[in-house]
Amino acid sequence: MRLVTLTLNPAIDQTVTLDALTPGSVHRARSVWADAGGKGVNVACCLADWGLPVAATGVLGQDNAAPFAQLLAAKGIDDRFVWIPGETRTNLKLLDASTGDTTDINLPGLEFGPSTVEAVRAVLADLTGAGDLAVLAGSLPRSLGPDTYARLTAELRRRGACVVLDASGPALAAALAAGRDRLPDAIKPNRHELEEWAGRPLPALADVLDAARALQRGGIALVCVSLGAEGALFVSSEGALRALPPPTRVASTVGAGDALVAGLVAGLHDRLDLPDLARRALAFAAGKLSRTGANLPGRAEIEALAGEIRVERVS
Repeated sequence: MRLVTLTLNPAIDQTVTLDALTPGSVHRARSVWADAGGKGVNVACCLADWGLPVAATGVLGQDNAAPFAQLLAAKGIDDRFVWIPGETRTNLKLLDASTGDTTDINLPGLEFGPSTVEAVRAVLADLTGAGDLAVLAGSLPRSLGPDTYARLTAELRRRGACVVLDASGPALAAALAAGRDRLPDAIKPNRHELEEWAGRPLPALADVLDAARALQRGGIALVCVSLGAEGALFVSSEGALRALPPPTRVASTVGAGDALVAGLVAGLHDRLDLPDLARRALAFAAGKLSRTGANLPGRAEIEALAGEIRVERVS
């Protein structure tokens, strides 16, 4: 099984740590660092840290592509990005050290036309076939229609690939409105993204479970809903589980959701049953919380974390 991630709207994430974030005030930064990222890039990095061969593709601005090329080379990731003129966006993340909360300021991404999309499609076609696994992750540039992921998912499914989608808003809605044989195999919305799709608040776990079950019955084989500090909900034909993370020292929450997706992919790669897949996904997320950037601790630490994760059946 080959693994590939797609990031159409990557970013250099600049994280600024503040003693406390007070709107309207002047702040002195405690520290600042930058990571080449984007959801698909982060997923690929975590998979590489776990020891799985993975390719990464998408679109980069050639004027500042070097940090991405360096990161992918350092992680041993097969770099299949398409470079175009311009700069990849920089996103600002303000980390409030007093609360651990992160405030994101995401800038618009590169805009590109059909020829660039065709180049990416050609790379995906080269990298994926029957039994392979593709992760489509992150926001879409403004120049692309909300049906972009839906169309790419349909093409990948026709080639026999398994598709994991981590998207939100109109892009997620369009992908979920496709015909049953063109749906992604797995999705990972958070509670807010699931509420957007459902068109209503989902305040209780039972509400989240009902919405996730509706998606699973509609043809999504695996629905994982991330619930932050409350863990995650997993729904498949094997049933419904809630996984609760162990207490974790938090260095940075940036990329924790991407690590969760990477854990899902690693579990699907190893064909784990639902309880063990849930433990691995939560262990990836918990392990990443102790690191800055899209980095996991060693395999032994992840496996130890997985052993601490409580999994319970829900109904």
